[in-house]
Parts: sequence; structure tokens; C-alpha cells
Amino acid sequence: MTNPLVQATGLSKRFGSLTAVDGIDFEVHRGEVFGFLGPNGAGKSSTMRMIGAVSPPTAGRLLVFGLDPAADGARIRSRLGVVPQEDNLDLQLPAEENLLIYGRYFDLAVPVIRERIDRLLAFAELTDRRKDKVDILSGGMKRRLTIARSLINEPDLLLLDEPTTGLDPQARHLLWDRLYRLKQQGVTLIITTHYMDEAEQLCDRLVVMDKAKIVAEGSPKELIERYSTREVVELRFPIGERDAALGRLDGIATRTEVLPDRVLLYTDDAEPTLSEVHGLGLRPESVVERRSTLEDVFLRLTGRSLID
Repeated sequence: MTNPLVQATGLSKRFGSLTAVDGIDFEVHRGEVFGFLGPNGAGKSSTMRMIGAVSPPTAGRLLVFGLDPAADGARIRSRLGVVPQEDNLDLQLPAEENLLIYGRYFDLAVPVIRERIDRLLAFAELTDRRKDKVDILSGGMKRRLTIARSLINEPDLLLLDEPTTGLDPQARHLLWDRLYRLKQQGVTLIITTHYMDEAEQLCDRLVVMDKAKIVAEGSPKELIERYSTREVVELRFPIGERDAALGRLDGIATRTEVLPDRVLLYTDDAEPTLSEVHGLGLRPESVVERRSTLEDVFLRLTGRSLID
């Protein structure tokens, strides 16, 4: 394996008495999509800002392209593409002008920038909106334009902080397609997200973060196999009936999780488990049979859901 593009050992970030990142270790290798999965406040964005050489670590060791962000921040930033959590486009300028101005920050020649603008607008499916002011674009279009802008310097590493937050399902899937295409082109991506389906769709490897620490690492498939069962049965009972049902459900699944709105039965085969539920005379209001997801991994590791 080649030397990692990003390598962190004992990496910490503190803001006064608040520890945002607490002694984490990870590596990101060329050509992979690496994810930080966890709820808001877990330390994901603070980690991304340290990788992006805009926030110095408090302790530990961090190398990006083999360089120290504290000493070589400008060199690192010149090789990065960054998609921040909130779009920071100039709303009063046309889409293509946003890309042109950003390209000049990297001292690129105008003819080079204009050639790249054509390619990037086509990639983002915004060619026909190039003259439109950003202010009138939809949320999904703005997000795709922000990603196109981050690629203007042809970066070696692309950082995306919560790339699809606030988008509707159709816009999210279109954005996933754009990111998947970048992956197929060999671009290395680091993504933070609290959407388990996004992490499963995009990430080759990921770390699960909670309360400033890394609590698990692996591919989505490895994590699900390690920490959950193959399938899950979700039961929702009428108000006042759940507690009585719980005692009767004891022992029919590998593991049982009780959430405020439903009961989760973890099993390797949902159908016979559900048959046992009905055999006990229990009649839930609703039943869902599904495969295990990273949400279940997080619930197993932390005792709470990603959206808590």
C-alpha cells in the first residue's frame, strides 16, 4: 500500500474546556472514499478543518500529503478541494463567474479556468444555467455548483462536509451520482455525514465517531457484519401496550433494542422471528422487516440513534 494521503495519530482538538476531537487515529489512502459517520457534535467537522489546514491541532500528529498543516498549510490548501457544510457562493454573480473568481485564487490562467468551467458545469449538469445568478438556483443546483467550484484546481483530495444536508431525496441521489463519478475517476474523497445510507452508498471505509472519539472503523459491510445481525424486525405497538409486550418478546431475537417509538428485534432471519411474535398473540400496529444498516451499528455501539 502506498503512503497515505492523510495520516493522524492521537489527533485532538480542544476549544477551552471543550474537547471536540479526542485522540483519534486514522489513515486515508489514494483513490478511496473515506467517511466520518456520526451525529452532530461528534467531532467530524472539527477533524475536517484540521485536515483542511484551517484549524491547528491541539495535540497529536497530522500529516496531509506527508506535510505538516501547521508548517505547510498554504501548500496543502493548494492541493485541496473543499465543499463546506454551508454553501458560500456569491449569490449575486452568475454560476460561471463564481467558478472564474475561485479559479483566480489559485493563480490559474483565465483561458485554463474557462476550459475547466465548461467541463465542470457539464459535470454538475448546470451548463444551461451558467449565466443565471446563483440566488435563483435550487438548493441541489447550488450544492452541485459548490462541488464544481471545489474541483477548479484539480485537487488531489476533496473534502466534503455534510454534502447533502437539507436536500430533497431526488437532489441527494443526483449528488451521490456526481460523487460516485469522481470516485470512478480516481479522485480521493473524505466525507462527513450523519446519513447512514449516504455512508453505505459512497464510502469504501469509514470511522464511526461519537463524543469526540472513534468507536469503530471498517467498510460499511464489515461494520454491519461485526456489530449487527443480518436482518431487523421493527415493531410499533399501540400506546400503553409496548411495556407488556416487551416481557413476552424476551429471548426470541439475538438482541432487542427499545426506542421511544418502536421495538427492534435483531435476527438473522426476519420471517420466523415475526412468526414467533404472532405466535405469542402479539399484534403490533405496524411491522417492518429490513436488512441491518449502519444506523443499527451506531445504536449498538452508543445506545442511541444517529439522529438523537
